[in-house]
Amino acid sequence: MTACNGLPPLTPPRMQIAILGSMPGVASLDAQQYYAHPRNSFWALIETLFGVSSHLAYRLRCAALLEAGIGLWDVLGYCERRGSLDTAINTKTAQANDLVGWIAGQPLQTLGLNGTMAARMFDHHCAKSLRTAGLLAKVRVVKLPSSSPANATYSFAAKLAAWRSLTAQESSHQP
Repeated sequence: MTACNGLPPLTPPRMQIAILGSMPGVASLDAQQYYAHPRNSFWALIETLFGVSSHLAYRLRCAALLEAGIGLWDVLGYCERRGSLDTAINTKTAQANDLVGWIAGQPLQTLGLNGTMAARMFDHHCAKSLRTAGLLAKVRVVKLPSSSPANATYSFAAKLAAWRSLTAQESSHQP
C-alpha cells in the first residue's frame, strides 16, 4: 500500500459549483494536477459543459474554472492505496478533507461527486457534518459517473448526459 496525500483545493472567490473526486490517481499525484491521466474524460467534459478548452495549459484551465465559479477538490485528503483505482483505496485509512471549512461562506449551488467512491466517502465522512453546519440546505448534491478511464461502463456521451446535471436547475438527491 502506498500513502496518498491529496492535492490542494482549487477555490474560486465565489464558488457556485464544486466538484469532488475521491483521491487523485497516481498520474495526477505525480504531476500535481487534477485529472492528469490522458484518458480521464474530466477535462473533455468540462470543455463541453463550460467551454474551458482541454488544450490549454493546466494553470490556464484551472484559472478558467476559477473564473467560472467552479471549485475542485477531493473528499479524501489522505488514504492508503495500491495503484490508482478507487476500488484499491483502503477505506480504513481514509481521512476526509475539511469540506465544512472549504464550503462555508461560499454561494455554493451544486456539489458534484465524481464517481461512486467519491459519493460513498462523502456520505460516510462528510454529509452529516455539512448538514449539521447548515451548508447543504440549499445545495444540490449530484452523484456523477466517474470521469476515470476505468469507468468503461459509461461512454463519453453517457457521462456527458449525466454531467449536464451540474448546470441543470432541477432538484436532485440530498444525501
